[in-house]
This record gives sequence, C-alpha cells and structure tokens, in this order.
Amino acid sequence: MESGIARGILFVDDDERSRKWFARSFGGEFDVATAGSAGEALAALAERGDRFAALVTDYRMPEQDGMDLLCRVQREHRHVVRLLATAYAEKDVAIAAVNQGRVLRILEKPLEDEPTREALREALALHRTQALERAINENRAAALRETLGFLAHELNTPLATVRGCVASVASRHLPPTPQSAPGIARFEEHHPGELLAALERAERRAQYCQSLVSTFLQSARDAYPGAAPQTVGAAALLAALRDEFPFEDGERGWVSFRVQQDFRLPGRRDLLYLVLCTLAKNALQALREAPQPRLAVEAGCDAGEGGARGWIRFRDNGPGIPAAVLERLTREPVTTRAASGGNGMGLMFCQRVMQAAGGAVRVESAEGAGTTVWLDFLRSVQPAEAAPA
Repeated sequence: MESGIARGILFVDDDERSRKWFARSFGGEFDVATAGSAGEALAALAERGDRFAALVTDYRMPEQDGMDLLCRVQREHRHVVRLLATAYAEKDVAIAAVNQGRVLRILEKPLEDEPTREALREALALHRTQALERAINENRAAALRETLGFLAHELNTPLATVRGCVASVASRHLPPTPQSAPGIARFEEHHPGELLAALERAERRAQYCQSLVSTFLQSARDAYPGAAPQTVGAAALLAALRDEFPFEDGERGWVSFRVQQDFRLPGRRDLLYLVLCTLAKNALQALREAPQPRLAVEAGCDAGEGGARGWIRFRDNGPGIPAAVLERLTREPVTTRAASGGNGMGLMFCQRVMQAAGGAVRVESAEGAGTTVWLDFLRSVQPAEAAPA
C-alpha cells in the first residue's frame, strides 16, 4: 500500500443487519467501518477522515437521508469517493446523486456481493489515482512557490543596484544655465568616466534580470501540454552564465570556463541556470578579499557502471569555509556572509533542485585553501560531443 493513501470504507445504514452483513462480507478485503446514521458518519469523518477512501451510504434514513450526507461529504471531505445504495431507483434520486453528491456509482439494494465488491475496488483505485495526482500537484505548487520566492530574492539585489545607479546619475545632474545649449544635459563627476560606468553597471544588472525572467517565461511555455520536452546541455548553461551573469568591474577576468565533455542535463533549464548563477555569485563574493582571485567553472561527463555521470564544478582560490559551517552547509540555512545580507538559503535551494534532477550538491573546502562545489548528475545523463563553453 502506498504510504499516506487511505484504504478505509465507511458504510452508512440505519439497519443494523445490513451493517453487519456489509462488514462480514467485505471486511476480509477492505478496512470496513460502519455508521448507523448520517450524524455518526460525519463524526467519524471529522475524527479520522484521512483513514477513509470511500463512503457507501443508504438513501432512506431517518433524520438525514443519504443525499444530504453525500452533499456534506462532497463539500467537506472531497477526497472521499462516494457511492449511493438505494432500493428506490427513482430517476430524480439518481440525477440528484450524480449532480449534487458527485457519486461514483449507484448500487441497488439489496446489495449483491460481486457487483458491490467490484464497485469498492473501483472506488479505491479512483481514490489512489486522485491522491497521487493531489500529491504531485501539491509538490508542484510547493516547488513553484519556493522557486518564485528565490527568484524574487535573486532579482531584488540587481534591481536595487539599478535603482542606485540611476539615482546616482540623477543626483549629479546640473541645472541649466542661461548659457547652456538647448538639448544638452550637464552632469558632474568626481572622476572621469564615473557616470558612464554607473550606467553600464545598471545595464548589466538589468540584462541579468531580463535573462532570468525570460528563462522562466520559456519554462512556463514549455509546461503546456503538447510542448516539446525541455533539453539543455552543460555547455549551453555555462555559455549562458558567461554571457548573461552581471560581473562587477574586473570579475569577468577572474573566471575561466571549460567543458571537458558536454552532456544533456536532466531537470528544468530555468532552475539549473539559477543554480549556476547562485554558485557563481557565492564564489565571486568570497573571492573579493583574495589577492589573486580565480574561479574555474568546468563541466564533464564520466562513464560508470550504472551509466554516465555528469558534473559541473565551481573551484575557487578564496578563503575557504570553516569546518563547522561546511558540515552543515547543504543541510541547514547557514552562511558565512550574514553581515552582508546572506541568509544561507541559496545553497539549500540548489540542493533541492539537484535532488529533483536525480543528483546532489557536494562542497569541498578548507580554511585558506579555497572551495570546490560539485553539481553531480547521477541519472538520465546523455553524453554529447565535447564543445567549448
């Protein structure tokens, strides 16, 4: 039995002999519980509703009939598959059962063993299918919430930089004088080229934001039925990082890119690109205090007994990570950059993306000896011809 999927059958009938027959006839195959009224059934569902996969209720009952019960269950316990048992097969009862109670089957009383058993099996199969679909949708929704939250976090810093650069340029504007030529705006600089550099910096940050947004828009289009499956190569991802990441000042000169052997990656392109951007940002921030900063971004594919294994590696010569932090790094939101706004969630996000792609994040580091972060792809890896990044 799948974990977390209910198998209980709740049978509701005011006739005690009918309840005993149902429990005796089907208790060997199903987890059967009985109730003598709609009130008892609702109380059982309220107390342990996650136990029940299906409800079978009689139509004619005192106080509250089976139709009222079906409607309540349809509103309040939507995961429970509903069946109606009745000896009164009027047309209006059947229509109401389908339209209001959303029943799977209408069973005619007196119940017969094999048709009822078949209906119960069908109800459990439907409940299992619906439960798995709900779990998949909930996982997708949770992943989407997390991804959008992290994307918003990643966009916030570059957008703040854009605003700061624009505000800096605007603050240097000089009001026109009577001698000013029309159509010419004047700005004051503390040193030559300062304002142009600020505008170029803002442009790089804006392009980076645009690349993230366009990547996610493409991913949304690819999610529609009938869209071609997403494929992405390691070399293409490294090239996107090289061309679109907003390197500061001389940071681009610190970084080298090399693909030993290209391979097709499992997983979504947008999430993997965001992982690479996160690792690049972390490494560059760590290198700002290094005397001769170097970051090597490499990718390769190795043959193994279980199939091809792909990897992407970020290797820097920065200050390294303390052992106490390294031990917890991919399991808890810890950071060595709390003073500059780090919250430790970036690497946790990367680990979850890699786990979804059938891989993992590994971090190797020692204080004073730099840091190497591995993205290991352990399944669904397709080697390709080597190509430069």
